[in-house]
Amino acid sequence: MAENAAAGILPAHQISDLAKAGHIVSETPLSNDQTQPASLDLRLGNIAYRVRASFLPGPSMTVADRLNVLKLHEIALTEGAVLETGCVYIVPLMESLNLPADLSAAANPKSSTGRLDIFTRVIADRAREFDAVPAGYEGPLYLEVSPRTFPIVVRAGSRLSQIRFRRGNARLTDAELLTVHRKVGLIDGMPNISNGIAVSIDLTANPGGGGYVGFRAKRHTGIVDVDKRGLCDALDYWEPLPPDRRQELVLDPAQFYILVSREAVHVPPEYAAEMVPFDPLVGEFRVHYAGFFDPGFGHRAAGGEGSRAVLEVRSHEIPFILEHGQVVGRLVYERMAELPKKLYGDDIGSHYQAQGLKLSKHFRPLDR
Repeated sequence: MAENAAAGILPAHQISDLAKAGHIVSETPLSNDQTQPASLDLRLGNIAYRVRASFLPGPSMTVADRLNVLKLHEIALTEGAVLETGCVYIVPLMESLNLPADLSAAANPKSSTGRLDIFTRVIADRAREFDAVPAGYEGPLYLEVSPRTFPIVVRAGSRLSQIRFRRGNARLTDAELLTVHRKVGLIDGMPNISNGIAVSIDLTANPGGGGYVGFRAKRHTGIVDVDKRGLCDALDYWEPLPPDRRQELVLDPAQFYILVSREAVHVPPEYAAEMVPFDPLVGEFRVHYAGFFDPGFGHRAAGGEGSRAVLEVRSHEIPFILEHGQVVGRLVYERMAELPKKLYGDDIGSHYQAQGLKLSKHFRPLDR
């Protein structure tokens, strides 16, 4: 990498440069649509290993070492295979890394993955944490996959996760966030800024979602093919939730919900953002499995004015009451190392630009 290179998240054209320089290695050449404005889609390899339990390899072992002990059986993905709910699978990814000493990486489920309630985490050799790749890492990548609600069909080349490359620390402070918001508006209305911008829940009738406040997933449904768009009838998989006169929603334990933020989110081209947990002490629930927001999300010039954050919500063990306007997460922003040449939205035909309450791309709209 060039000396004195700028800190920040690498844009798509710099990710392509990484691949050309041999820092991203793949069994199959990267495809043109695999690189997003600030991330790279990761592809499943040819084999999935069913394992007894999730694991981290720890500082002295590789993932392959642990698989030799924990794997139950192997599943070929070359022709496609069903991954069942409640099971844990480890899949070697097509992409491996040979990172420069000044570059680290972080992974997250793709938006569609989160909206299907597929729990995924990237694992590197000798890792102490999930979804984190240290600077200078050289080695393979693996994906832990655990469908929680719907059985899924995947195949070699399916994309469930994405990875970002980061140089240094370019996260905006609260004071910097306020300055940027005053210039370009990061959300509509007055922001609540504390270690990021607070994001709250909207439990009023959502015009973009058919007048519903959200959707609750049904159990014991058919399969979802992760590579097929618009194949599934939404009502076979989801129960629409009408507004409540008290503007409340009781989260049932072990149920999965799709809800939407009250705020419209804006990620200007110079920045990338991520949704992170607000505070584990505010309630026994988890929000937003898929947390990356690319440059251009909600950006007017990219056709995204008014884009809401779709929230994947699951309660833990006990019922929990959500109230309209309750803070459920926070957006943290980071500078891009360089301005991207393409933005999320119109530039790349993004499915979730200008969204309100919206299911994943696998389901036909309710009005069809």
